[in-house]
Formats: sequence, C-alpha cells, structure tokens
Amino acid sequence: MASWGVFGKLPSFEQLENPEYNIATEIISSDGVTIGKFFAENRTPVKYSDLPQNLVNALVATEDERFFEHSGIDARGTIRAVANLGRNGGASTVTQQLAKNLFHGEGSKNIVERVAQKAKEWVIAIRLERQYTKQEIIAMYLNTVDFVHHAVGIRSAAKTYFGKEPKDLTTEEAAVIVGMLKNPSRLNPKSYPDDSWARRNVVLGQMVKNGFLKPEVKKELEKKPIELDYNPEDHNEGIATYFREYLREFMSEWAKENPKDNGEEYDIYRDGLKIYVTLDSKMQSYAEDAVHQHLANLQEQFFIDQKNNKNAPFIKLSKDQTDAILNRAMKNSDRWRMMKEEGKSEDAITASFEKERKMKIFTWKGERDTVMTPMDSIRYYKHFLQAGLMSMTPQTGEVKAWVGGINHKYFKYDHVKQGARQVGSTFKPFVYATAIEQLHLSPCDSILDAPFTMPKGKHGIEAAWSPQNSNYKYEGVVPLRYALAHSINTASARLIDRVGPKAVVDMAHKLGVTNDIPEQPAIALGAVELTVREMVAAYSTFANKGMYIKPIVITRIEDKNGIELYRNLPQTKEVMSKDVAYAVIKLLEGVTESGSGYRLRSTWHGVGYDRVTGHPYKFTNPIAGKTGTTQNQSDGWFMGMVPNLATGVWVGNDDRSAHFRGITYGQGATMALPIWGIYMKKCYEDKSLDISKKEFERPENLSIPVDCRELAKQKQDSTAVEDKELSDFFDF
Repeated sequence: MASWGVFGKLPSFEQLENPEYNIATEIISSDGVTIGKFFAENRTPVKYSDLPQNLVNALVATEDERFFEHSGIDARGTIRAVANLGRNGGASTVTQQLAKNLFHGEGSKNIVERVAQKAKEWVIAIRLERQYTKQEIIAMYLNTVDFVHHAVGIRSAAKTYFGKEPKDLTTEEAAVIVGMLKNPSRLNPKSYPDDSWARRNVVLGQMVKNGFLKPEVKKELEKKPIELDYNPEDHNEGIATYFREYLREFMSEWAKENPKDNGEEYDIYRDGLKIYVTLDSKMQSYAEDAVHQHLANLQEQFFIDQKNNKNAPFIKLSKDQTDAILNRAMKNSDRWRMMKEEGKSEDAITASFEKERKMKIFTWKGERDTVMTPMDSIRYYKHFLQAGLMSMTPQTGEVKAWVGGINHKYFKYDHVKQGARQVGSTFKPFVYATAIEQLHLSPCDSILDAPFTMPKGKHGIEAAWSPQNSNYKYEGVVPLRYALAHSINTASARLIDRVGPKAVVDMAHKLGVTNDIPEQPAIALGAVELTVREMVAAYSTFANKGMYIKPIVITRIEDKNGIELYRNLPQTKEVMSKDVAYAVIKLLEGVTESGSGYRLRSTWHGVGYDRVTGHPYKFTNPIAGKTGTTQNQSDGWFMGMVPNLATGVWVGNDDRSAHFRGITYGQGATMALPIWGIYMKKCYEDKSLDISKKEFERPENLSIPVDCRELAKQKQDSTAVEDKELSDFFDF
C-alpha cells in the first residue's frame, strides 16, 4: 500500500539516485588542508573507503547487527519503533534511518503520522537497498547524521570532536561517535562527557558481543577518559577567519557572475564547491601565532602606558571628541542594530547602553565573564592594539598568510584589505625608486642632510614646508643607502623636490596602489593611507625584478563532482627595470644591516633586542626591509622581504587617537617588526616551506653601482665625498 502512495508521495527514482542534501563548500589550502567551510549544514560527504573498519564495526554492532544479512527491513524493530512513538531511537535498520534522514527527518509524535512515516521508510529502505551497495548505504547514512555543534556528517564530527579525518579515528573515538547516534544532543562528549563516556562503553560492549573486539581490549579501552580535540567548524573559529570572510564576499559576487548552465546561481552554502586557495595552512598558523605572541605582551605595556590617563585610551581629546567616537561605535554595534530592528526608540537604545549587565569579554588570556555597561565595554575594546599581516610569494603573487585582526569573534574589521592606514616611512622607498629611475642615482650617491625648506607655491603647496628629522639632528652629506636606512626625512624631502610629487604618485600607482594619493610633497614622509595588501604587493615588485604581480588568493574552484569552474590567471606588468628594482633592494637591505631594522640582526640581550620580550632574533641572512611610524605613534609598520617571501605587518589601535604616548613602544620597530621576526623564525624552522636565506639575485651587467664599500675604497684613493667619506657610513 505504501508503495502505491497510500501514505503520501514517495521519492522518485531520480531522487533516490541523487538524494538532495546540503553540502558545505570547502576552502582547501595549498598544502591540502581544509582551513574552513561555508555551510548551511556543515556537511562534507566521504566515501566508504574513507571510513575506518572500527567505525563500521561499531555502527553495525550497535545500530543494526543483521545489517549485512537483511534487505533493508527489520520487522520486529519497526513494530517496536511505532509502539514507542520513536522514543529511545526505536530499532530501525541503518537503511531505514537513512531513508528517514534523507526524506523526512525527525519522526512524528502522532501515532497515525508515525505509522505512515514508518511505512514510507520501509518502502524507501527497500528501494535504497536495490539501488546501492551495503557499503554505499553506510557511507550515505553517516554523511546525513547531525552530530550537533555544527557537525553534520561523519567527517565534520571527526574534525569537530577529535580534530582528525574519519580514517584516523581510534576504536574508542569511533565508539564515542557511534554512541552519539542514539541521541546526538544528549550524548555528545562536549556537553555531556559522563553520559558520552558511559554510552561509549556500551558500544564497546556491543562490539565484543558481535565479535569485533576482544574482551581484554574492551577492558583497557573502557577505562580511558574521552580525550577531545574540540575544533568547532564555526565562521569565527579556526584559522584564517578574516581571510575566509573576505573569500565569502568574493564568492558571493562570483556566484552572481558565473551561473550554472541552467541559469541558477551557485549556492556557496549548499552546493559543495571546493575552493583551492593559495594560503599555506602552516604559514597561516605561524602568522597568527606571531601576532598572538607579540600583541599579548605588547598589550600589557599599553595598559601600563594608559594607567594614569583619565580618558584612556584616547590621547589629547576633548569630551565632545571622545563622546563622538564612542557614540559612533555604539551606533555601529550589533546591539544597536538588533534593538533598532525590534522597533526600540533611539533614546531607549541609548539608555540601555548605560545599564550594567553580565557579559563575556575578550582578553588575551581567554574569554572572561564580567559585569559592565555596554558603553564601558566599547571603551574597553578601544584599548586593544590591532594588527594586519599579509605574506606573499613575489614571483607568483600567491598569498601565503593573511591575518586581518586579533580575534574575528570580537573584532570584525579586516586590517589587511579594508583598513587603509597612514604608512609613514614605509612609503619612502617609492620616493627613492622614482629618484633612482628618473635621476639615474645609485644607493651610493650622496645627499645633503641639513635643514630644508620648500617655498610656498612650489609643487602647488599653500605654505612653506620645512620637514624635520625625527631626532632633530642633521649629519651633513650622507649616501642614499644611509639616508634610507636611518629614515632621514630631509633626504626624502629633497628627493621628492627634485622629481616632483606627481612622479612619485605615478610610481606608487604602477606598483599596484589603488588608493588616492595627494600630489603633495608631504607624501615623501608617509602622509598616505594604504592597505597592508597594497603595500605587500608593491614591495614584492622590488623582489620580483621590477615586475608587479597582482596578489592571488584563489587558484581554482571546482563543483562537488570535481569539474573545474574557475581558474585564476596571474596579472603582471613591468614597472621598472631589473637594475632599478635591485638598487632599491640594496637600499632596503641597509635598513636591517645598520638602520631602524637592525634589531633583527641582534645576537645578544642589548641594543637591538626585542623590547617587549627581551629576546634577540639572530637573523644572519639578507633581509630587505623598512620600518614605519606615523605621527603620535598611531601606526607601526614593518615591511620585510627575503628572495621568495614578502611580508607586511601593521599594528595600531582602531582609532588613531588611541596610541602609545612615547616612541619607545610606539615605533614600528617595536610594534610591528617583532611580529615579522617571530613569524619568519617559525617559517625558517619548518624546513618543508623552503623559505630562502640566499642573496637576492643580482641582474647581469648591472648598470647601477650598489657595492658602496668597494666604491668607498676607490674614492678614498682619489676624491673625498664633500664632508664625509663613504667608508664612514659603510663600516658597520
């Protein structure tokens, strides 16, 4: 009768052949690791061959002892399930449970409806048995189970609870997962560890009963506690959370522009796409660890720095200015948005921000329960130093690490792509590159470090401009290499005076900068707002012999059947000659050999060590880099390159008016450089990454003098360089 449709419509042959269920989109790193998913249901199907035998044995022993003997139906179990109205799970076969999961879900508590459902399950189970092998049915069933905590299907369950692939589950771990099948909510090991432990031992007992496990092995296993490696696959958890959010936005646009053959849009939450990305899971983890390790320490210094500031963390702001910042943050908060959607008035919402309530807050030592007003929590979060880090291979444009902030759950803003901040002295290499190209200068040529004034009207300025060095000292005639290494402001000002601001802006745009840059001389000192992503791509051009390559984060996209839907093609353009690019590299090497980045070379606990941890870095290989510190220490930067990896780091508070009060901890060499140092040490320790320690490749027949020591020796034998010999600056 059920097969004739008496109890309602049954699935067609086509539906049985291709049962529809939501499949998560996977994000797969360059080293083959799933680093995240987009899902309505967190389900990634596996094949029977991906399942360990101990899991199959536990399933059959506990859920369906005669599974390999029957044709889909256990009459006694079906009658008992109807009589119990589905309580305690009934005694349906695995095939019947699969039929229920696929075609109607939770069983009805109404006796009449439940009888109809069981009859339909009976028919569908028989059809499934005819259509699929026993092995396929087991895999399909385990792929459909909701194991709670955003874990739908066996692969998600294994990853969520034990941090591994299903094939790597031990016997006791497999027994925990099979034990959950009776009641996933009540028997999951995260929320109810004691009940889960007891149920696991029942499963082990069933395995002994059915000859899958020796009694003495069971005795050993049932003594063991459940050892979780809990990794919930949540949008705010795991690695590369900021990158995954960027990817979600990209994929949403991609889906609109690349429909299926039938005209429908791909659903990134349900269609089981596979997105192959350039990120390396290990490098991403090292980058996140470096940010965590350094900022957790630096944040303590920031709280100390603000201890006696009555308006902390804001410096030199009036009450009205402070209120404006806090009110803007209030109106941008989720609390404001949700209360507004509920129809509350603005006065009522504002009043609610002044009432104390229990809440969890972020700390570098983990979440903490506290009581405070929502407005106080806004001020509290304004104290936190944020970070942006991007690392890419200059020769391919492949982004290997992307850290947009310190915690995506509490701080959503992405400081890699969204956050344009003043770049300070990290902009100076663009000025030097322009001067080397247009004026045919070399790193060894001289420039005057002395008070300098650009008159009103020149280059369009409205008032005379007299930039000063940060230490208010002047050294006379110095080589360009020394001037950049020590970030001498007057040298940059003189260079932009000679080439003109427009030429420098044009150079920056050729280097991939898309943000607007004012054609003003002050840009020579870094009064320019750019993103970490733009800066890394621009610097990579120097390491890539003058060829700009647009950063790549996706290599290809496949559908659930492995058919390629999209492949990324590199976009490149020549920006400058190999000789000019190499000359800039030699300038930047001077920064880490004798200038503001010298602490990377330190081998002792003295000058140049990490001020926060007190540890030396001890790098001995060639490093091209540049520090940057903006006005009032609002932004700290470090750009660092070795031949096959370019990495940029920014550190600062979300609001520019919140910052360190002094240069000791507020400079780029203290705020940002240590993150680069920690990250690179981790990368070098991992030999599988093959990060270069070699020299940057020197162009053949180099036309620009870069060997300043040799040049200094030659000049000593002939003519001195005005006030100082070159050797004075290169005898490091």
